[in-house]
Amino acid sequence: MSALQLTEALPDLAAWTRYCTSAEIPVMAETARALETLRPTEDDVDAAMLAKIIQTDPLMTIKVMAHVASLRRPGAHVMDSSKTETITGALVMLGIAPFFRQFGPQPTVEDRLANQPQALAAVQDLLLRAERARLFALGFAVHRADMDVDVILHAAFLHDFAELLLWCHAPALALQIQAAQQADPTLRSATIQQTVLHIQLDDLAQELMRQWQFPALLVRISDTRHAEQANVQNVVLAVRVARHTLHGWDNPALADDVEAIAGLLNATPRIALAYLHKIVADL
Repeated sequence: MSALQLTEALPDLAAWTRYCTSAEIPVMAETARALETLRPTEDDVDAAMLAKIIQTDPLMTIKVMAHVASLRRPGAHVMDSSKTETITGALVMLGIAPFFRQFGPQPTVEDRLANQPQALAAVQDLLLRAERARLFALGFAVHRADMDVDVILHAAFLHDFAELLLWCHAPALALQIQAAQQADPTLRSATIQQTVLHIQLDDLAQELMRQWQFPALLVRISDTRHAEQANVQNVVLAVRVARHTLHGWDNPALADDVEAIAGLLNATPRIALAYLHKIVADL
């Protein structure tokens, strides 16, 4: 069933944040079905089983993380937040029975966008990009022997969640942005977003993560303004190359990506490009 959707931009970041934190977030239909399959046998379900379903869906992931963060005890923020940097950790803290009590049958993106096939196709593209970004981030982090590998994967996977929310809550506005980008590929995404939405989606993502009290390390690694830090650069480059290779390897922006990735991995561009192909070989 369709929920009320925005057709005009809200005035500022505060208004967008209020809207997104109060609106029901739909999840992918496959996620909703898989959770309902487990519900009758919840006594036999463990955190790993649930995590396997949830962490394939950025929208369900942010719903769970926001809920678990809201339950943290005052004064225990630092200790508890470090245990909820991944979905498995969040589910262990929450418990299986409380999870099923809190999350009943979920509204779905497919129902929300039933009459908007172009918007639904864009969501599906974003999900593919998110999974590719996670794989690239894993490859980079493993190569660098990064100690924060789990959080880096999480940050790469969730990077575009604000855009996903836009497609769900305001598909008409998202389509305006898409049309502008297609009409002039040289335009920066942030510039188009500011014009159409009065905000930039990266800023909205950061504010939502803070409002939802996401773990501090996850918020920091997700902040593209700190790309001089290696773990943030890992996320930024993973997301960028996922976007530029989603429909093939002939995007002219890929050369710059490969050069930057070579620097991150302390490798030659030729080796970096071969490594990228190896990462996605089994996709």
